[in-house]
Amino acid sequence: MAAESIIRSKQAAEDVGGILTEVVCTTFSDHIFVVVTQYGKIGTLISVTPHSVADEISKPTFTTKILMGKDEPLVHVYAKHLVTSVSVESGNKPVLLALALKDANVDSIKSIKQLIQSCRLW
Repeated sequence: MAAESIIRSKQAAEDVGGILTEVVCTTFSDHIFVVVTQYGKIGTLISVTPHSVADEISKPTFTTKILMGKDEPLVHVYAKHLVTSVSVESGNKPVLLALALKDANVDSIKSIKQLIQSCRLW
C-alpha cells in the first residue's frame, strides 16, 4: 500500500500576453506555496498573512512582507490580488508567493489569477 504524500502540488503553464507563464501551487499543513514565473526562476518571495478583524470574523485583512527581492509598492498590490482568494478558500492559511514577472499589467494579472485557480489544491 503506497503512502499518500503530505505535500500536494499541481502546476500549469499558459501564454499570458505573449509570455509563457508557469504556476506551481503546493500545499503544506500550515502554508500554501505559490510560484508564478515568466523567467523560470523564483524571483521575489512574498509572505501574505491573513489577520482576523475582531468585529468581522469572516473578513480577514492581509499583510504582505517581502522576504527576498525588491520591495516595491506594486509587488504588494500584485501579491494581495493574486493570492488573497487562495488564503480565504484554504481556511485563511498564510501564503508564500514567489513572483517573477516580465510584464505585469491589469489584464495579465487577471489571467495569472485564473491560472493560479486552475492549480487549486485547497
